[in-house]
Amino acid sequence: MSEGQKFQLGTIGALSLSVVSSVSIVICNKALISTLGFTFATTLTSWHLLVTFCSLHVALWMKMFEHKPFDPRAVMGFGILNGISIGLLNLSLGFNSVGFYQMTKLAIIPCTVLLETLFFRKKFSRKIQFSLTILLLGVGIATVTDLQLNMLGSVLSLLAVITTCVAQIMTNTIQKKFKVSSTQLLYQSCPYQAITLFVTGPFLDGLLTNQNVFAFKYTSQVVFFIVLSCMISVSVNFSTFLVIGKTSPVTYQVLGHLKTCLVLAFGYVLLKDPFNWRNILGIMVAVIGMVVYSYFCSLETQQKASETSTQLPQMKEGEKDPLIAAENGSGVLSDGGAGVQKTTAPVWNSNKDFQA
Repeated sequence: MSEGQKFQLGTIGALSLSVVSSVSIVICNKALISTLGFTFATTLTSWHLLVTFCSLHVALWMKMFEHKPFDPRAVMGFGILNGISIGLLNLSLGFNSVGFYQMTKLAIIPCTVLLETLFFRKKFSRKIQFSLTILLLGVGIATVTDLQLNMLGSVLSLLAVITTCVAQIMTNTIQKKFKVSSTQLLYQSCPYQAITLFVTGPFLDGLLTNQNVFAFKYTSQVVFFIVLSCMISVSVNFSTFLVIGKTSPVTYQVLGHLKTCLVLAFGYVLLKDPFNWRNILGIMVAVIGMVVYSYFCSLETQQKASETSTQLPQMKEGEKDPLIAAENGSGVLSDGGAGVQKTTAPVWNSNKDFQA
């Protein structure tokens, strides 16, 4: 099996793990919050991250992956920013209508595209932009019902979108810059995320629910679902970093909207949630957008691979041909008439293909 096939298999596995674990944790948390009344989402997320860190520490002790320390300031900044983005998303949901919160989540994709275009010179083809528009339209039809605006909620939503986009872009760039795996990055950033949410969680949850997380009555059912949620979260957190590292922040957001559609469908089938023609139409349009996006991404990946394979033989021929080699700056130069020869190393300009 070639390296390309292994990479594709790994990507498909990461995407599948992300979908299954995310849909599972949403259903579990819905039972915990809606049925059992445990509405402390931010505090619960901090517990998720603590359990994830402990699980990874055990995996490190069992030598399932290698610890690779790198820039501690980058790790701390990244971890704290991730924690802040989660807290802001929860605040956005608390101070806005559900419809406006869904619009906030939809805004993450165009914001990510804009930031990557401006700061990373990443190019998104018209076809990719078109498929993303179809996807966002479909998810908007399926999920956005009311749009009640207020100043505080709008500011919180704007901050949530910006911090989430930056955090997800950093997840991708840090893994590539420092050559660390998703597991290594998650292991080192988890404590900072967990501490940020563990300190601020009870305060934010109290502000949103007017209840005290420490005064809540923890029955055996509540404890069971909390433990189950924390166990699933290990897979969710791992697959999130894995998907963004193997693909891109935009692809991860596309996957997130697929999860939203699946959650709506599972909610109707399993939990008998209300379902109408708008949900059905929106999901159908969103699925078309996802299929078109996947198709164009696959086409562009194949095109990139074919261009790379045709360029390699030309580069090798250039190294053998003295005339071409001289044009590329790798020819032999004589220093006056002293008989001393100098060689200049070839300079290759590597133009990275940033197609999504």
